[in-house]
Amino acid sequence: MKSESKSYKEAGVDITAGYESVKLMEKHINKTMNKSVISGLGGFGGLFELDMTNLKNPVLVSGTDGVGTKLKLAFIADKHDTIGIDCVAMCVNDIICAGAKPLFFLDYIACGKNFPSKIEQIVKGVSEGCVMSGAALIGGETAEMPGFYPEDEYDLAGYCTGVVDKEKILDKSLVKEKDVVIALPSSGVHSNGFSLVRKVFDIGKKSLDCKLPEFFGKSIVEELLTPTKIYVKPVLSLMEKVNIKSISHITGGGFYENIPRSIPDGLCAYINKSSVKTPVVFDLIQKTGKIDEHDMFNTFNMGVGMCIIVDQADADISLQILKENGQDAYYLGEIVKNDKDKIVLK
Repeated sequence: MKSESKSYKEAGVDITAGYESVKLMEKHINKTMNKSVISGLGGFGGLFELDMTNLKNPVLVSGTDGVGTKLKLAFIADKHDTIGIDCVAMCVNDIICAGAKPLFFLDYIACGKNFPSKIEQIVKGVSEGCVMSGAALIGGETAEMPGFYPEDEYDLAGYCTGVVDKEKILDKSLVKEKDVVIALPSSGVHSNGFSLVRKVFDIGKKSLDCKLPEFFGKSIVEELLTPTKIYVKPVLSLMEKVNIKSISHITGGGFYENIPRSIPDGLCAYINKSSVKTPVVFDLIQKTGKIDEHDMFNTFNMGVGMCIIVDQADADISLQILKENGQDAYYLGEIVKNDKDKIVLK
């Protein structure tokens, strides 16, 4: 008998739309599969066989996150094919800070109404993010929740598990004076600070009509929807050749909250603000919103999506390896002694 419920549909939940969504997303999910995945779509749980090759003492590292109010811009623009990249990025960029290689990912989509073509676009982005990071998309959930979410809105969250050999877990206690802080540029605002961004620009439909020369003819909404950069593969390549001491993912809280998390007590990241390569979008945010410079650096990534701390002797080769792996990088600052502050921007 065909699975169908007229009563449930009258209440606002169309289970047949759910089946259609799964069918549409399958081709995208299949792109993320690898030999470790031993389950397919439709099960109650995703099965992943851990490859223990070259792992003496494997430690699993997990992270979970969402996209936040950046989703509001996707609703306004009716563009849903990249927001999933943001979701993956926010998780995998976190676990790489422990030195972990992403293994698998799961997503959760809650919506007011299941529009299969829209769900497909969301999952397409998630799948692309998984391919970029080397993670398999082994499961997920789409929950249709009428009366809880407006029909044309949804929320998106993700969960990632990775693995690292215990002896290779990044240890910030190894950071010492004169170590170098390397910046990995961001692709823009990424997925943080959007409550402030939306307030500054009073974003609505009108924002779609205003093309800005600073963004090569794109609107501010189109620019802000640029997906979060995923740093996993170039950073893993660097780890194979250089002793990375510590990594910080510059997310909510900007420089002031995230860089100190990668530095032990008694030391400080000294950063010359003039060395920060800040994209024009941040200048526009600051000027339009009349935002204090400290608040900018304490809210946004300001053009730096990730910071890596290495020994001074490894700094030049680190930049070279990153660039050979398609990742631009530059010197951001150095580690100095300081018992009061863990970060100084001057």
